[in-house]
Amino acid sequence: MQSREFHDGAKDGLEALEPLDPSQVRSFSDLLMAMRKTAFGGRRLGEAFEVLSAMIEDPDCFVVMTLSGAMTIAKMGKIISSMIDHGMVQAVVSTGALIAHGLSESVGKTHYRHDPSVSDEELFEKGYNRVYDTLEMEANLNYVEQVMSKTLKRIPRDQMLSSELLTRELGRTLVEEHEGAGILKSACQKGVPVYIPAFTDSEMGLDVATWAMGHEVDRARSQGQGAGPEGDLGILRALHQVRPTFNPYLDLNSYTDRILSAKRLGILTIGGGVPRNWAQQVAPYVEIGNVRLGLNVKPPRFHYGVRICPEPDYWGGLSGCTYQEGISWGKFVAPEEGGRFAEVLSDATVVWPLLMMGLLERGRSKTAKP
Repeated sequence: MQSREFHDGAKDGLEALEPLDPSQVRSFSDLLMAMRKTAFGGRRLGEAFEVLSAMIEDPDCFVVMTLSGAMTIAKMGKIISSMIDHGMVQAVVSTGALIAHGLSESVGKTHYRHDPSVSDEELFEKGYNRVYDTLEMEANLNYVEQVMSKTLKRIPRDQMLSSELLTRELGRTLVEEHEGAGILKSACQKGVPVYIPAFTDSEMGLDVATWAMGHEVDRARSQGQGAGPEGDLGILRALHQVRPTFNPYLDLNSYTDRILSAKRLGILTIGGGVPRNWAQQVAPYVEIGNVRLGLNVKPPRFHYGVRICPEPDYWGGLSGCTYQEGISWGKFVAPEEGGRFAEVLSDATVVWPLLMMGLLERGRSKTAKP
C-alpha cells in the first residue's frame, strides 16, 4: 500500500480561510467580505457580494435583474427601485404579479400581516388575498386597475402594445401623479426598460384584457347577446373575441437589441422561473437565427451572474439550474474564459438586503452607468 504524501496547503497555492472576527466588522460590507473567507452558506454570500460588486462597477457591463416570487408583497420593492435609482441595473425582467403588487405599494396602498387564526375562507369573504404570511387587499388591486385604465386612455387604441411600453407608461403615470418610491417610477425616470414575458399571467394582464373588452359590453347587450340561455356567459364569450393589440415579440426583439449592443453582460437573478429563462435566451435566439437564416452574428453570453434562490439543482427545474449548466446552452462565459458567478441557496428576503447595504456602503453606486 502506497503511503500518503502530506502536502502544505500554502505551498500548494490553496486559499486560506479566516475566522470571522466580530471585533473587526464595522459595516455590512466588512461583514460580507469577512464571510467570503469562511465556509458553507456564509462563503457563498460573501462570494455573491464580490461578484455583484465587480459586475456593478464594471463600466462596460449591462446588468439585467430578473425577478420572481412575491418580492414586492414581501416588502423588497424599495430595494428594487433603489438598485435602479443608483444605476446598478440597466434592464429588469419580472413576473407580472410582482410588478402589480409593487404598483399597489407605489400608489400608497398597504400590505398586512396575516393572522393565522383567520381561515382562508374568511379571508376570501373579506377580500383579503393571502400570500403565505402576508395579505394583499383586493381593494388595492381594484385601485391599481384604475391607474392602469387611466394610463391606457392616453395610448391610441390602434397602438401595438408590449409589456415594455405599458410599464414605461405606467411609470410615467406614477411620476406625474403619485409621490413616493416605485419600481416603475424609478425605471421611467432612469430610462430602464421593464419586461414582463408572461404578461397575461398577472393582474395587469387581466386589466388590459377587460379594458379592451369594456367598450363592447353595451353593444353586446343591445344586440341581445345576454338574452339567450347562457345569459352573461354568452356576452363574455362574445367579448373574448375582442383582443388587445399586444405583441410579445416587440419585447423579445427590444431586449435582444439591447443585449447585442452591450460589451459585457451581467445578470442578477432573484428566484427563477420565466423571467430568468427569458432573460437568458438571447444567445440561443441568435444561434437559431444563424443556423436557420444564414446569419453570422456572435451570440452574446453573460460574463457575470449572481443567483439568489432557495431551490437546489437536483429537482431539475430552471429556478435551481446552476450557471455551470447554463454554459452548456451557450448562455454564459465559462469560468476558465473569464466568467464570474456566485449562487446563494437562500430566501432572498434574508440575504438580498444585506447585499444591498454592502453595495451602498462600498460606494458602488458612484460607478453608475448612463
